[in-house]
Amino acid sequence: MTQHLAAPTNPTTGTTPGWWRDAVIYQVYPRSFADGNGDGMGDLEGVRSRLPYLKELGVDAVWLSPFYASPQADAGYDVADYRAIDPMFGTLHDADAVIREAHALGLRIIVDLVPNHCSDQHEWFKQALREGPGSPLRERFHFRPGRGEGGEEPPNDWESIFGGPAWTRVAEPDGNGGTSQPEAGGEWYLHLFAPEQPDFNWEHPAVQDEFRSILRFWLDMGTDGFRIDVAHGLVKAAGLPDLGHSEQLKLLGNQILPFFDQDGVHEIYRSWRKVLDEYAGDRIGVAEAWTPSAERTALYLRPDELHQAFNFHYLGTGWDAEALRAAIDDSLDAMRPVGAPTTWVLSNHDVVRHVTRYGDGAQGLARARAAALLMLALPGSAYIYQGEELGLPEVTDLPDEVRQDPSFFKENGQEGLRDGCRVPIPWTAEGPSYGFGDGGSWLPQPATWAELSVEAQTGDPTSTLELYRGALALRREIPGLGAGEAVEWLDAPEGVLAFRRDGFVCTVNTTEKAVRLPAPGRLLLASAHLASEDGPDGTVEVPADTAAWWAV
Repeated sequence: MTQHLAAPTNPTTGTTPGWWRDAVIYQVYPRSFADGNGDGMGDLEGVRSRLPYLKELGVDAVWLSPFYASPQADAGYDVADYRAIDPMFGTLHDADAVIREAHALGLRIIVDLVPNHCSDQHEWFKQALREGPGSPLRERFHFRPGRGEGGEEPPNDWESIFGGPAWTRVAEPDGNGGTSQPEAGGEWYLHLFAPEQPDFNWEHPAVQDEFRSILRFWLDMGTDGFRIDVAHGLVKAAGLPDLGHSEQLKLLGNQILPFFDQDGVHEIYRSWRKVLDEYAGDRIGVAEAWTPSAERTALYLRPDELHQAFNFHYLGTGWDAEALRAAIDDSLDAMRPVGAPTTWVLSNHDVVRHVTRYGDGAQGLARARAAALLMLALPGSAYIYQGEELGLPEVTDLPDEVRQDPSFFKENGQEGLRDGCRVPIPWTAEGPSYGFGDGGSWLPQPATWAELSVEAQTGDPTSTLELYRGALALRREIPGLGAGEAVEWLDAPEGVLAFRRDGFVCTVNTTEKAVRLPAPGRLLLASAHLASEDGPDGTVEVPADTAAWWAV
């Protein structure tokens, strides 16, 4: 199949460094990236056609959100077949073509893996329903009798992330080729997300064997690693105990829950690491792990487990110098004992785009541009969500009738507004979908996005796209950027961050007023125009919400 892309060898030691330690990884949400067949939905052919753009942008790897066969109850995170491509995205041949062309361009491919749950249309689950209580297939999921008289109450008090109880009662086979009504004694099954997403029982050896096989299938295809969805959720506390607390969504990321961040997940990832290490070319595992602390996240990255984990603590930090410095220090300190690189991320397919989170209009964009330079200057690996290099804001005015986020239709769950960060990105300044495809786009794009398109921004030295291109080019050129485990903080006024790395200084003014600072060296790049590189006293005025890179 696909030839493996080997990492460069260190000429001094003869060893192959971990390419992921300072990689910039670009997240592609396939349905919203590029449409290759004109049906209004992004697909793998669209991704393949735009790979040269990503190469020119300067990223190292591409992470593809799910493209597996799926009823699309949750935008593909409800997988019916982990070894097949959903027809809306193409075929296995299209997936192979993406991997091959990416490798030919020097890009690596990371695919999304969803091991916590599958689709209710997965063959295992359908068979478990057909066979009824006592079926060996039911042991691969969490089926339980209900509580109360007649079993009419859920087995415990767990709540779905998407709202409502985390349990659904089933209609059992009646022995005559039909089914009874759910209220006539049916069992309940666990789903931490939508009812169409039953959770696997990871205590069952068949589940563990199946996913090791799935890993090998995609590694044999030539993929360079996996982003692991809900990596913290696979193992549930013994006995599935009540939490004893309502509004459980508010507890996520704040404490260890009986269904999240249980210590048993680590044995699973030790077994996965053995599979990854069977393959040449530094194949990696990246955890989406919502944990109460950076120290808990680091447990997923011990030398015999996974390679990276998303830094949600940093993503959730506001535009405040003191808070940002604390998050940076905490992140670096937590990763150092396990020898793992820290990751930095500002947006993804599940959160409001950071342009909008940081403020309204011009202020939000200015802060987002500065935040990009700060992120790319830190030691470790950085993730870019598609469109953030264009400065795209969240789309906040989508009509209710076009929304598809399943949590939008629930109560007491997530806010249900994830569609706003998933609107297809603009490539050209004209056309019905701004170059996304010939058949329109599955979510409407704002008219203002014409001026934010790749075409409109290319060649404009003041554009956000050219800022990203310039920053990524410098990151490759300057040895002091990228890999590492520490920064040297420099004295700076209140509201300003300044740190040194080898031959390099980054300064960030997070305040709403310009500040005058000593010029650390030769200006390399700034997120906003600096009126003068240095004044008569060797200082420079840094505008509000501006970051600058300096060679020293």
